[in-house]
Amino acid sequence: MKLERHAKIIELIHSYDIDTQEELASRLNEAGFSVTQATVSRDIRELKLTKVAGRDGRSRYEVIHPGQEGLNEKYIRILQNALVSMDLAQNILVVKTVPGMAQGVGVALDAMKWKEVVGCIAGDDTIMCAIKTSDQALLVMERLRKILEKGK
Repeated sequence: MKLERHAKIIELIHSYDIDTQEELASRLNEAGFSVTQATVSRDIRELKLTKVAGRDGRSRYEVIHPGQEGLNEKYIRILQNALVSMDLAQNILVVKTVPGMAQGVGVALDAMKWKEVVGCIAGDDTIMCAIKTSDQALLVMERLRKILEKGK
């Protein structure tokens, strides 16, 4: 449940300019996660969220991107726990996840900022990840396999 909540938090802060713990708690409750302000506070600390200035001058929560290629340990854990399988269709990497986790895995894939990846589209349990070429798609798939193997 915590992993799913963390993925939802990442999705929410990328979709909305959330500037208070109360607003984040409210959006999580609307999404079906029963949380208290204390839980949200802990999640913010664990996800290493920080406040940054938004376009309108108000502050908002954002994910800090330390580590190699913008991928931090939370994203690695999301990939290791939620990614079920991968398959290639020429230069399209089709990623299957546990139900409800495609958005979180999609955010993690986008956060890697790999130059080969053009973009990802996520549904409930499936992600279509467009890669520049078929050869590069094989490379991306292999990188993801290595991340998954480290979790075993």
